[in-house]
Amino acid sequence: MKPNISIVVPAFDEQDRLGDSVRIIAEYIEKTGLNAELIIVDDGSKDKTAGIAESACDAFPNVESKVIRYEENRGKGFAVRTGLLAAQADIALFSDADLSTPIEEMNKLIEPIESGEFDVTFGSRALDRTLIGTHQPWRREQGGRVMNLIIKTMSGLPFLDTQCGFKAFRMDKFRPLLELMTIDRFGFDVEFLYVAKHHALRLSEIPVRWNNVEGSKVSVVRDTRRMITELVQIRRNSKRGIYDSNKN
Repeated sequence: MKPNISIVVPAFDEQDRLGDSVRIIAEYIEKTGLNAELIIVDDGSKDKTAGIAESACDAFPNVESKVIRYEENRGKGFAVRTGLLAAQADIALFSDADLSTPIEEMNKLIEPIESGEFDVTFGSRALDRTLIGTHQPWRREQGGRVMNLIIKTMSGLPFLDTQCGFKAFRMDKFRPLLELMTIDRFGFDVEFLYVAKHHALRLSEIPVRWNNVEGSKVSVVRDTRRMITELVQIRRNSKRGIYDSNKN
């Protein structure tokens, strides 16, 4: 039976926490009776991420799941696109491997797509900060606010938080756009939303619960520089018409 929902989890060197995350998602699928598939994408990990993911999935034989692995680390954006292209369902959601947004929040994103109201929905930490349980360290949180301002200014997108790793897509509308994407790493979230808006898809930023989880691979200084470089690339792509192909 074709699943109704595909849940994509990109992972890179996540052997220490991916097993628990897979278990939590699989238990949620079983508990709620969701007709869902779980897709783990190992983005060229050098540790035991793939093996741990496979073992964790095997522990839930009633949950449809697969682990996709490739040898070279290509970046989170590439991993998410790989998972979305493999998704069988009409609606797909991607979640960060650390489950900083609890999987129980997924209905907030899925239901507006199921009802036909929106085509792309994405979690936000900025719309309602009372939903943040465990905050990031002060310096990192302030750095995130600065980065969000830079993104808003340079991209022209009207959203307060493009970087939350919790997004859902109506795949018949979004799948054709995946081939237009060029950002494999940090700025892929912005490109996803930019291209979706460029093609007149209906987007909604939705407040979700969120908790900082230790072990983040994000560096404020390094990734702010990288984000600016990739924002310039997105603007250049737009001017060159790279995002116009297959435009509705």
